[in-house]
Amino acid sequence: MPDVKLNNGVKMPILGFGTYGLSGEVCQQSVADAITAGYRLIDTAKVYGNEEAVGRGIKQSGIDRKKLFVTSKLWVDDAGYENAKKGFEETLRKLQLDYLDLYLIHRPRGDVKGSWKAMEELYKAGKIKAIGISNFDQAQLTDLLSYAEVKPVVNQIETHAYFQQTNDYNLLKKHNIYTEAWAPFAEGRNGLFTNEVLTQIAKKYNKTTAQVALRWHFQRGIIAIPRSSQKAHIAENLIIFDFKLDDADMKAIAKLDLNTTQFPEWS
Repeated sequence: MPDVKLNNGVKMPILGFGTYGLSGEVCQQSVADAITAGYRLIDTAKVYGNEEAVGRGIKQSGIDRKKLFVTSKLWVDDAGYENAKKGFEETLRKLQLDYLDLYLIHRPRGDVKGSWKAMEELYKAGKIKAIGISNFDQAQLTDLLSYAEVKPVVNQIETHAYFQQTNDYNLLKKHNIYTEAWAPFAEGRNGLFTNEVLTQIAKKYNKTTAQVALRWHFQRGIIAIPRSSQKAHIAENLIIFDFKLDDADMKAIAKLDLNTTQFPEWS
């Protein structure tokens, strides 16, 4: 699994396993299956309500904790200095872990400055290997950078063929902050899996549209966290490193950008 080197020197897998929408035994088994298949980056969040199941899945896999890169996120209800520290400890307890590899502010709501200060302290104490943000727009990122002692390593945002976020991507690159894509398939919205351009490219390489979509992210240097509860798809999503999209493919996919969110209910 290829890694990216974050701006604090920590290495993070460029492809991971997302757990949004998974719960209970299905979540536990899916996480265990993903780790067995070869995933090392596991992404969860307090608001997903599945941190305990993710923790059990990690245990079930039997793999050495040090070989994994586990991400969770601070929810809006825990914003602020004191609340953020409590929220973090609750996440650790639910995951049954001693530290997190990456902790993100899930949404820029409430006392972001206080939350970031708490996360910086947890980072400096070694409880978190890296800290970052999620769903921050350009103005919110600029504001954070004006007072942050520790620069965020990633911004996890909606990114896929239909919403390519080129301006945000370029700004993040300028600041040496990685773009991390949630919903890298747009959850199949707007017919992404049957899109004619993606389908034709997939046929060309004897791949699936999902694999083409993930390869497109990879070639842009974007971290992606696809989710599936189906063992076959979990394995399939890993097989993106044995082919390369050419310039014509990349340009064709660039033209699919609708420059609008496919998840208006989340904005």
